[in-house]
Amino acid sequence: MQETSITFENSSPMCLSQVPSKPVSRLAPTPSGFLHLGNAVNFLVTWAIVRSRNGRLHLRIDDMDGIRFRPDVLEDIFTSLDWLSLDWDTGPSGPDDFYQNFSLHKKKEYYRGRLQALDKMRRKTFVCRCSRASIKKVSPNGLYPGTCRNAGFVFEPGFHAVRLRVDNDTRIQVNNQRIDLAEAFGDFVLWRKDDQPSYHLASLLEDEEGGINFIVRGQDLLFSTAAQIYLAQCFGFSSFPACRFLHHGLVLGDNGEKLSKSRGAYALKDLRQSGGSPAFAVKTAARVLGLKHNPILTAQDLKQALNSLNR
Repeated sequence: MQETSITFENSSPMCLSQVPSKPVSRLAPTPSGFLHLGNAVNFLVTWAIVRSRNGRLHLRIDDMDGIRFRPDVLEDIFTSLDWLSLDWDTGPSGPDDFYQNFSLHKKKEYYRGRLQALDKMRRKTFVCRCSRASIKKVSPNGLYPGTCRNAGFVFEPGFHAVRLRVDNDTRIQVNNQRIDLAEAFGDFVLWRKDDQPSYHLASLLEDEEGGINFIVRGQDLLFSTAAQIYLAQCFGFSSFPACRFLHHGLVLGDNGEKLSKSRGAYALKDLRQSGGSPAFAVKTAARVLGLKHNPILTAQDLKQALNSLNR
């Protein structure tokens, strides 16, 4: 792969002054599509920051999207992390350990119970029968228009989802940005029509339970962060709303498009099979972090450069 075949949308280095002195973070890949270069950069940045500050790192594989789960992708996650020379303190050691001890599917009823408790406590949820297609017809930007807010439906798997009501005056602070959540995100799904918890519900509950205090995400997930902070406030959580977030610019393809989890020029699986090394991903991560040390070619180089910066 030629380095000129990708671009990085934001050349401004991340501000590390807000990183906790003892960060507790996670790598949270989903086994629905092969990891790509953008995922590698995010994981390297997270790993290097946590390791340089003697923090704790958890590997959480978000497998709740059951219909898209792929065993070959699960195996590739562990192969890719090994290729990048990344380790973690807690979480599955490999596919077998994941299936036996760490699949989030084993916690489905726990998630359901927390959602039911939220409904009883705050009365902030409602049942919705709208499809994405029907929403798009009346809301070109894809935001939910509130169609079922007061319909009083009773949840039935296959026909309904459960959404969280976002009031019009909801403002959420994420770092130095104040986000109008109703305008930016709208009422969002907590329980899907296929009778599974949504990403936002499962991810938040796992982060709160794990005591996560530091998360690195792409800039495209800024509104998702705001939504999860709001959901955490609805639950009355204290840990997640105090979490520190770093949102970095995205790694883009040669046509300026966002990378997707599919086979192609930027899939880590294909880079490995073509004899590529992680060096370009590491150098891109160094750029994200604003590091100018040379050479930075491995994850350990990245960590040592951050150690020097911390000192």
